[in-house]
Amino acid sequence: MASSNKTRMERLEEAIIYSVLIAIVVVTVQPILNLLAISLSDPARVPGMSGMDIVPDGFSIDIWKLLASHPAVQRGLMNSIFITLVGAILNVTFTAMMAWALSRKKLPLRRTLFVLILATIVFEPGIIPDYFVMRRLGLIDSYASVIIYKLVNAWYLIILIRFFEEVPEELIEAATLDGANAFQVFWRVVLPLARPALATITLFYVVYHWNDFLRPMIYFNDQDMWPLQVVLRQFVVVGDKAAIVGLQAMNNYEGASQIDLRAFRAGMILFTILPVLAIYPFILRYFTKGTMSGALK
Repeated sequence: MASSNKTRMERLEEAIIYSVLIAIVVVTVQPILNLLAISLSDPARVPGMSGMDIVPDGFSIDIWKLLASHPAVQRGLMNSIFITLVGAILNVTFTAMMAWALSRKKLPLRRTLFVLILATIVFEPGIIPDYFVMRRLGLIDSYASVIIYKLVNAWYLIILIRFFEEVPEELIEAATLDGANAFQVFWRVVLPLARPALATITLFYVVYHWNDFLRPMIYFNDQDMWPLQVVLRQFVVVGDKAAIVGLQAMNNYEGASQIDLRAFRAGMILFTILPVLAIYPFILRYFTKGTMSGALK
């Protein structure tokens, strides 16, 4: 009934909006479908496929078998999981604690500390000074060099500070009157209220650690420490086909020498994308919850 009352101009505007959104979805999804089609195609037919194909030419999972058995990919996956998991946990923990402290208006030197935090955004050092600091600390070839970098991101810290400032003081006072100490107030009252904001910055930190390749590439001389993104660069940018062909002798994988490098690259790119896509639904479900949901428990 409501749609019948819309004017022709409103219906035209809706049609334009939907058309633009559909076009954006197509442009975004088509490259991913093309990579999927190439990775699932018969390796012998991959050279004849174009960048617009979204349907596999033949069907083969040889690329995925090769990826699953490739030693460099296996090590890279485990390294990426470790760096992302440990890094995100430390990031969210320290960011939340620091944001809660800075959101308290009675904190001494609160304004000065906030200005210093903003200064880190404006005057961010480059990669060369960072490298010399890490070398001076003895953190080269150490996972700590990429995990502790930006342990607290200033932008995400500001998001949480603004969120914590909206927590009603009545809830904090009620918890204090019930005998809760400062840590219990933070853990049992504030954090449940902040689930949407925590989910947001957790997603940001996870994506950052998972996609980071520049610093691991610079700080890790040991190739066994390379995360998945650096391994991906080795195959996609450098084009290290020798590492692929060498798998035949290493793992006795039949047909490894016939694998098309383009198909391997397509599978490798998808292999690095899928884990992040898989966690989106589990984090995004918190975004729809109200900020006061935790107060009702």
